[in-house]
Amino acid sequence: MIGLYVLGLLLLGAAWKVGRGMYYLRKAKRLEAETAVIVARTEETKARTAATLAEQAAEIVAQGFVPEEQLDTENLMPVPADRTTVVAAIRSGDWQAGADWIEAAGRNWGERNHRVGVLATEAAETDTWLLAWQAARPGDPTAAVVSADAGVTLAWNVRGAASARHTTQEQFRLFHTALIKAQEAVHEAQRLADPADPVPYIAELRIGRGLAYSHDQFRDVWTEVVQRAPKVQMAWLQAQQFWCEKWCGTHELAEEFGREAVKRSEPGDLLSLIELRGYFERENRETDLDPDVYYKQPEIVAAATAALADLAAAPDPAAEQAVRLRHMLAWILYWQDRYEETVEQFRHIDGYCGIEPWMYQSGRKASFLKTRDYSVRQVTGNARNS
Repeated sequence: MIGLYVLGLLLLGAAWKVGRGMYYLRKAKRLEAETAVIVARTEETKARTAATLAEQAAEIVAQGFVPEEQLDTENLMPVPADRTTVVAAIRSGDWQAGADWIEAAGRNWGERNHRVGVLATEAAETDTWLLAWQAARPGDPTAAVVSADAGVTLAWNVRGAASARHTTQEQFRLFHTALIKAQEAVHEAQRLADPADPVPYIAELRIGRGLAYSHDQFRDVWTEVVQRAPKVQMAWLQAQQFWCEKWCGTHELAEEFGREAVKRSEPGDLLSLIELRGYFERENRETDLDPDVYYKQPEIVAAATAALADLAAAPDPAAEQAVRLRHMLAWILYWQDRYEETVEQFRHIDGYCGIEPWMYQSGRKASFLKTRDYSVRQVTGNARNS
């Protein structure tokens, strides 16, 4: 009798386990079905969102703007044909083409500085052609400044573009060593140069930042620059970097330097960019700032308005200096809700985002497109899902 009782209990336990197993099996199947429904709905939502975004992007492109896949993330504007030709020539060993190109700038110091920088960037990668130039023309002041600037560029390439906390001690050591060597070359280029030529002194600005010159020492170099060429936009930009909080100064010093640039300029000189760049530097560094509030401060609104007038007075509204200003204006005007003026800038700069402010965003292409497309939709009245 006891045996039958035990057997019954065992059978009952087995039946319970089977029933329990069937319960979990049915529950698992139910969960699987519910999950499949959720996944299907999610995919459907994603598909609808993608279709909406594609439709919106197509509407922007239909108005003459560049599609995402055609955006150039390396340049601020189309590369001029003469630059392409010269770079190809020096890469083939024709240093004479490079020398002639620089000399053709004459005493347009901003253009000469730009052309020296182009060749220096190439020489920092491969300098065979530059060594041949120096061998053929010992003591050539143009070859000397290209070589010196190439040394500065090489040093900054060694350091890299990452912040200090993401740069190794070995990188810093090599950076410092390379800058000391470049400093010697720059001083020699200054000795050889035409006394009126500011370019060898402009080359020292990046050295001063990297070696952390004292404020007085840096001011001495800057005085040499502005005595020779007071309105070279790139010189002002390079100098302002020294005064930024992330290098050797403060936000206030960088902003004051920007206001000083405006005071020293006339409409059309395009130095209003320096003031805007100072405001952008603070916004880019201070993570607790809300750009939607920050850029609406009266002094920044006034600075943007003055920059538009500066741009309107420029002798060549398509020059690189003007385009550089347009990129910064597009960003600041957008945050000031001045969408028509923002779109006007994008019509001039569209297709290129390899410059500030875009290059400082987590995704330069995405930031460019978001700013452009939102502004266009606001202007056209098609602001759905903006």
